[in-house]
Amino acid sequence: MNFFISPITLAGSLLLAAAAPAQGLSDGGAMATPEYTEHVELRAGQLPLVTLTPDVLYRVLLGEIAANRNDYEAASQIFLSLAVDTSDPRFAQYAFQYSMADRNLTRALRSAQQWALLAPQDPEAKATALALEASNGQTEGLAEALWIRIDKAQDKEQAIIQAMSIVSKMIDRHLALEVLDQALKPSVRNISVAHLVLADVAWNAEDEGRAYEESLLALDLEPDSELAIQRVLEYGMVVDAHSALDRVRAYLKNNPDSRNVQLLLASRLVERRQFDEALQLVHQLQKRAPEDFDLLYTEAEIQSRAGHYAEARQLLENYIQVQSQRRQTVSDQVSTALASISEARLSLVHIAEAENNLDEAIRQLDLIEESGLRFQAQVHKAVLQARKGDLAAARRTLELSRPDTRGDHVVVALTYASIYQQGGRTDQAVTVLERADSELPDSPEVLYQLGMLYERQGRTQDFERLMQQVIDLRPDDANAFNALGYTYADQNRRLDEAQDLLERAMEIEPHNPYILDSVGWYLYRVGDYQAALEYLQRSYEKLPEADVAAHLGEVLWAKGRKQDAINIFRAALNKDPDSEVLHETLRRLELSLP
Repeated sequence: MNFFISPITLAGSLLLAAAAPAQGLSDGGAMATPEYTEHVELRAGQLPLVTLTPDVLYRVLLGEIAANRNDYEAASQIFLSLAVDTSDPRFAQYAFQYSMADRNLTRALRSAQQWALLAPQDPEAKATALALEASNGQTEGLAEALWIRIDKAQDKEQAIIQAMSIVSKMIDRHLALEVLDQALKPSVRNISVAHLVLADVAWNAEDEGRAYEESLLALDLEPDSELAIQRVLEYGMVVDAHSALDRVRAYLKNNPDSRNVQLLLASRLVERRQFDEALQLVHQLQKRAPEDFDLLYTEAEIQSRAGHYAEARQLLENYIQVQSQRRQTVSDQVSTALASISEARLSLVHIAEAENNLDEAIRQLDLIEESGLRFQAQVHKAVLQARKGDLAAARRTLELSRPDTRGDHVVVALTYASIYQQGGRTDQAVTVLERADSELPDSPEVLYQLGMLYERQGRTQDFERLMQQVIDLRPDDANAFNALGYTYADQNRRLDEAQDLLERAMEIEPHNPYILDSVGWYLYRVGDYQAALEYLQRSYEKLPEADVAAHLGEVLWAKGRKQDAINIFRAALNKDPDSEVLHETLRRLELSLP
């Protein structure tokens, strides 16, 4: 769970509280989880009257400035001291949030405990403190405390959901599942929601089998539950896809009007390339709701995924015509109709690109009217113009794209650099990004791409410096940790640091195939061939690209499985005959494939 909330203007809220203290504060720490919502409101008189002295105002502003500069350590310390000095729980809550952003669990725990102390009637404050205490190893009594709350509650379902919200704040997801499992005593296991929350927490703990099992138990208790069948489908697709699909089909026979479940099933069928059954589901929905024109778009997307571009194009044109009529006749639907038309045109762009009809793709991009998508469309247009070889037109399009925000300017710089890089003009791409770094300092996206170009140019020290800068600016950026860790492993140096970096990347994105590849390559470097093989096989299943194949093949070769390695190398060469990594691997192994 991400505890960090974008800062409101605390000084402004304090001024309002000082002007009308009896009204209290109504933002209330609402906590939402998928499909469940738990609201906690701070009532009148619950907050202390904070005298807005010059010192308090100065410290609030200082804390906000620190937070806006991503200096979460300073921000959390400032707000924690304010909480102690003023007894205002809002300051403690902010101290907790910024401590979590700073990944300082010790200060986060102190802040959460202060928050709970200052707001003893706020369940969210108490839940946060309990969860942080558990995350610091203080789990004794937590499950029993949760059970007591559930047992005493009149609304058992709500109490169970609250218990889930508490354990969801724990850093150790496996321990969270263990605590919740202990807290839900047998006497409440006859309530469907008990199994739903166990399913969700198990899924977060990467216990897919348990998640699927609990979702089935929830469905058995409440056979018509959409929440249960959705989890059966989502979790079951990983554990036992055939069984899960059969369960959902049986559910729909008894609940033929369950539109959400049918659309979710259609989506999963498309992922399995079972396009005919997916289209059949959409056609059944269309028969029941012929005025549901959004199904035209859904059908078009399925046809497009199936490679039936002519059918998809016709459906999208029909959809655009319907939405254009809505736009003209119903004034309060103008904005939604325009957004729908724009989405359809982006789908037409995708089809035109798949057919290598770049002129048609550019024409569709020029027809997009929605203001929120115009900039994106023009950037995409520039990329397509560059693909056609017309760099001058691409540059003109970017110059006329009218970037408004800092983020827009970053996108333009990255697009310029990408165009130059794809044209083989790496030096010019570097120049563009170096200028962008000067004009837009501390932009992680710019620094990352510039660092990767430095690495390509052999400027190792500059690459390492920028990757570390990205990590400092964005400590949850798995790509930077992975890039630096992989580089150390690939160069067979600083392997202890590579291990730390890659472990952090895995914590952030445990299923990312690029990170799995890097970890596998690191393990190969340190001589753990079996573990390396397991990681690389997992990576190759998700990402069957030449670079991963080169690493996987080399590990197989090192383990003496030379024919398996040759098969992997040959398949990769057929798919990507120009892969530099693959050819370098074959040269190093002195292996020539016919």
